[in-house]
Amino acid sequence: MPVTYTVHTPESATTVFAALVRLYEIVYAEPPYAEGPEQVAGFADGLPGESRRPGFTLVVAEDAGVLVGAAYGWTMPAGRWWTRADVEPCADLVAAEKFAVMEWIVHPDRRGAGIGAELIRRLLDGRPERWATLASNPAAPARAIYQRAGWQQVGGSAMPDGTPMHLLVLPLPAAALRRR
Repeated sequence: MPVTYTVHTPESATTVFAALVRLYEIVYAEPPYAEGPEQVAGFADGLPGESRRPGFTLVVAEDAGVLVGAAYGWTMPAGRWWTRADVEPCADLVAAEKFAVMEWIVHPDRRGAGIGAELIRRLLDGRPERWATLASNPAAPARAIYQRAGWQQVGGSAMPDGTPMHLLVLPLPAAALRRR
């Protein structure tokens, strides 16, 4: 059975939150994250608020009814940027609305099959914002994937626990980049 993709609005997203939390727990138990029950609970507690943000969209990938991947984000308003950024990017980027990709995860057993690429293609397809942005742990294997897909680093940041992050952007629409 092929993988199926579903785009969720804030209203329908709650139906997959439990499965999304389970997938998050599996993905973020891996290095370099090594997250435990406290971080997973924080993620679960934050999902309802995330889904109420303007522009929220969630795309999930399922195989035989089992969640194997997900990506979601919301609109970062014009004039805003990542709160712990070490530098402010160019004025045009800050002045524009941006789509902030908050999670983009694939089950470890399903990586390398194009699921992540299809998730982000569907998530970004038709977005009205001029830019997509995300924060990536530089030690994560996904960081190199983002660079190959055309995401450009424009700064750095750190999580509250001190974990360094790279702040990346991708101009939209980026259909040519996403379909490679």
